[in-house]
Amino acid sequence: MSMFEDGRYSWRETYFVLFSSNNRPKLKTVQEAIAAMNEHYVLTNLNEDENGLFDSLTLLSPDDFAALDICYIDGEEVLEQASELVEQMKPTACEPNEIAAVKQIARCDARFDVLHFEEVPEFSEDEDDMLDPSALLLVLGELAKITGGVAVDPQSGSVISGDG
Repeated sequence: MSMFEDGRYSWRETYFVLFSSNNRPKLKTVQEAIAAMNEHYVLTNLNEDENGLFDSLTLLSPDDFAALDICYIDGEEVLEQASELVEQMKPTACEPNEIAAVKQIARCDARFDVLHFEEVPEFSEDEDDMLDPSALLLVLGELAKITGGVAVDPQSGSVISGDG
């Protein structure tokens, strides 16, 4: 079940982690890495292909009032998106790490779509209840590390650092 089907959550934005399909991790690798990041994360809807490679999962982070749907995509759609991102990012890439990221993205043929959802409590007397992007940033960084990939905000065309 996608978080789109859960009325307690509202979609906020989508981020990408672009990488080489040769670096597609096993579901177990992703599951263990994310579980080690925060004991309060709840992983559901775990899916893998016939070889145990990651297909998708849902992460619930109650402390952050957030959820993430993460799914693997490869093929022509990714190649086209990577090409568009390179064209969008190339004119503003000035720093060495930005230039390197643009070059790397041009070679990517796979990605994780990371859909970020905000929990929308029905009744809340606590005015401090608000979406915290910590889970999103940590997971983007970990997925980029596992795959040797690049985490990107496709709306702004910027590289996302997962260092917190």
